[in-house]
Amino acid sequence: MSQVTGHTDPDFTSVRQVFESFFADGRDTGAGVAVVRAGRVVVDLVGGWRDDARQHPWTPDTAVAVYSVSKPFAAACLMILVDRGRVGLDDPVHRHWPEFPDDGTTVRHVLAHTAGRPAFLTPRPPDAWADWATLAADLAATPPMWTPGSTAAEHALTYGHLVGELVRRVDGRPIGRFLTDEVAGPWHLDLAFGAGGRAEVADLMFGAPDWPTTSVGAPGSLRHRGLANPDGCRDLSVLNGPLWRQTDVPAVNLHATAHAVVRFYQGMLAGGVLDSRRILSTEAVAEMIRVQHDGPDLLLDRSVKWSLGFQIEDDGSFGMGGIGGSCGYALPSADLAISFVTRHLADFDRIDELENAVMAVVQA
Repeated sequence: MSQVTGHTDPDFTSVRQVFESFFADGRDTGAGVAVVRAGRVVVDLVGGWRDDARQHPWTPDTAVAVYSVSKPFAAACLMILVDRGRVGLDDPVHRHWPEFPDDGTTVRHVLAHTAGRPAFLTPRPPDAWADWATLAADLAATPPMWTPGSTAAEHALTYGHLVGELVRRVDGRPIGRFLTDEVAGPWHLDLAFGAGGRAEVADLMFGAPDWPTTSVGAPGSLRHRGLANPDGCRDLSVLNGPLWRQTDVPAVNLHATAHAVVRFYQGMLAGGVLDSRRILSTEAVAEMIRVQHDGPDLLLDRSVKWSLGFQIEDDGSFGMGGIGGSCGYALPSADLAISFVTRHLADFDRIDELENAVMAVVQA
């Protein structure tokens, strides 16, 4: 049995116990959890295996694909360009991407999931993920499903290509290179869109055989349209193969360690600076976490507060979860950040239990 290893401050031993229980009861097979409190890493644990054969233990260097946990990282890339005055939040997308319709869609709408383009409408096979130009052209040819800015629907798969094409048009670099150069590099974060050539990458697995079906909603629903095309996002042969690991899919294929994700949120809590390296101004971070939409989300079928890349909760926390259970977020009122990354695709009960254990310590 692979043991849980890593650091836990004495006050947070209960968090370790909860994390260990996931492997004891079979609810997880490989994962990492990290917690930062008041600017200090107080929990940094890994456990389980990174492969089905259980030949390779999960180590601090193991990265895993984290689905929509990716989105704030894509948003941060575009916000860096906003912060530098290269693009404005209320600029029409058409100004920077001439092929995109001049229909009132702004950069702000794109970042806040209110651009009206939550799905790729042209059916595409899995290998379309490697064809950035075609998918970007598909989006430019797609009329909005509603008046941009009028309502929200999580742009589950389209978000990264909308944001990423804006980054490319304004800066010239693909968003994967931009993330490496301007975020991961300066802040020493072990993460990338795709696996970035890493040696230790965990294979994803389904927590239940029907997970690929139950996770995307009923055929014909907006959720299904937004999550099922292009194909391959719930196919293990794609997710664990070179296509997914060598391609930028910035909405959903960040590969990261829990330590890297929590350190990103540590930098956000500090107003855009980490280890004396500033990548965003305090004003840009404040705007990035300000609520832009508070109301129905038509894809998630519930009320959501969207900022520029983050979901905002009623307690003021900001972050993003990924389908399958991975999650990263910060709670400013407690100067706290938490991340959980997993290969075992299931529900969010694990991060909920970890959060409960963390908050029991913080509020004691």
